Amino acid sequence: MITTASPAASAAHAHGPKASTLTLAAGAVGVVFGDIGTSPLYAFRETFASHNGVPGITPDAAHIHGVLSLVFWSMMMVVTLKYVFTIMRADNKGEGGSLALLALIRRASDNRRWTAPLILLGVFATALFYGDSMITPAISVLSATEGLQYIVPGFKPWIVPTAVAILVCLFALQSRGTERVGKLFGPIMLTYFGMLATLGVMHLSANPAIILETINPLNAVNFFVTDGFVAFVALGSVVLAVTGAEALYADMGHFGRKPIGISWLTFVFPALMLNYMGQGAMVLSQTSPEAAAALIKDPFFLMIPDMVRVPVIILALLATIIASQAVISGAFSLTQQAIQLGFIPRMDIRHTSASAAGQIYIPAINWGLMVMVILLVLFFQSSSNLAAAYGIAVTGAMFIDTLLLAAVLLSLWRWPLWKALPLVIAFLIVDVAYFGANLIKVPQGGWVPLAIGFVIFTLLTTWARGRTLMRERMSESALPLEIFAKSAKNSAFRVPGTAIFMASSTAGVPSALLHNIKHNKVLHERVVILTISIADVPYVDPEARCEMTDLGDGFYRAVLHYGFMEETDVPLGLKKLERCGGTFDMMQTSFFLSRQTLLPSEKPGMPLWREKIFAWLLRNSASAMDFFKLPTNRVVELGSQVEI
Repeated sequence: MITTASPAASAAHAHGPKASTLTLAAGAVGVVFGDIGTSPLYAFRETFASHNGVPGITPDAAHIHGVLSLVFWSMMMVVTLKYVFTIMRADNKGEGGSLALLALIRRASDNRRWTAPLILLGVFATALFYGDSMITPAISVLSATEGLQYIVPGFKPWIVPTAVAILVCLFALQSRGTERVGKLFGPIMLTYFGMLATLGVMHLSANPAIILETINPLNAVNFFVTDGFVAFVALGSVVLAVTGAEALYADMGHFGRKPIGISWLTFVFPALMLNYMGQGAMVLSQTSPEAAAALIKDPFFLMIPDMVRVPVIILALLATIIASQAVISGAFSLTQQAIQLGFIPRMDIRHTSASAAGQIYIPAINWGLMVMVILLVLFFQSSSNLAAAYGIAVTGAMFIDTLLLAAVLLSLWRWPLWKALPLVIAFLIVDVAYFGANLIKVPQGGWVPLAIGFVIFTLLTTWARGRTLMRERMSESALPLEIFAKSAKNSAFRVPGTAIFMASSTAGVPSALLHNIKHNKVLHERVVILTISIADVPYVDPEARCEMTDLGDGFYRAVLHYGFMEETDVPLGLKKLERCGGTFDMMQTSFFLSRQTLLPSEKPGMPLWREKIFAWLLRNSASAMDFFKLPTNRVVELGSQVEI
């Protein structure tokens, strides 16, 4: 039986037992809120710009009050009510994120008919996150770099090259880890949010009445009543103010629900709204429509006083780099989870910190993201153009989160329909409105994250399906180990030492064992069939790590259990597996692996084009030797052929 670590143990795993709530809350400001914190650089501006042939909104009092009211109530509905107060309660032993939520639903649900579609939705949300992790660094760094034109005359032609150079440096530094840099994230982002609030208050002092206009929902309603379709199009830009909300849930395992909630409600949310209201108050303070129209083209950078313009713009640039760092690290963590859950082939995963297990570096993901981010910058050229591509990935993921939340309310929490339905419908109305407004942007760039999402979704589902088919074919032809052990004990010569045969299934004889006795005609004194089992929980209790069955005559079947957030270090796990005939001496132990070659089948389990993709993924997956941390000089690989 598998037992799991408690949420408290998970928190200690990441931060140590002495980490206080306030310390975690301050750390959350530096990591969790980087994406949503950089939205004031472009969100308010883009709401008033023209999109898809629809003319821009006039920056008068009625429209500014309407937009600010939409921003405020969007943050209340999406970030505060949906994520902080509702979805973040659905933690998987302290961990959050779409895959953690998916594992939670799959484990709790007893209805497979509707669980399968939910799994596909969760996988697609994961695919959209990769699209988001490509666009976020591009738009964040590009928007801050554009601010340099206000302190360096003639800098405009250098915006794109400078942004590319910053991004190359950012990705090049990933291999060194973020442990040291991470210590600076909190203070820098605390200063940044303090700066946002200060700038907002400076301009609000001339028009404090705008605060009441902002929290009045009738202004948002009047905006739609008066402008109709134009307001609906503007909604696609308003959602930029809440991009990054899903990061609160994804990073819950690092900081906990309470510290993130405290940071949001007491510091981040007020700072953001003060800045948005300050931008609106600055535009309203202009005496002529022409002056207001000039300010609305870049209100964030134009609201900065000349005497502090240089340090504020540099601080904003640092904040965008931190926001990019956070989403890149999130992509690494998500990839590790997806590998463990069987949606992505094995990859080279390197730990960059001796004390923080969650700090990892995946070269293939890092350089792949860098290439895509730079291509996006070169293709779109400006943050305004990128804004058209940004919202659809975020709103799509938010919509899927609501559907998964419905499953949690009904299947896991057992809420009655009368209680769950109103909440889900309210969230769906908001999500559908935002997603629909962003669908209009598809021709102008919204197709980019959708295309990225569908490509990654195809790869993830193809790997998962091919892996399942391959295991089924291998298990169908597998000889029961008990029968094999009885027949082999008298027909093969036994040699000293231990042989560990890695097996993907806990039933049957691994093909590597059959090939070994067929070609070498020997068996070791101790033969262990070892399977690595990944549970639907983040962490497994170390006391429940090992499971062993003695089959007699020196044959053992062993299982090592890991959570989907844990590193599969087989030699370390074997140190505690002493019941398999004694301790394991790595110098007297040989590991036998099977490398499969796919053959065409008369009755293929999936279309030929998907089989070719799966074969390509299989060939390029990382070696099991590296993935399981096996000693390089103690591994033997034997080939086998499989039809799927």
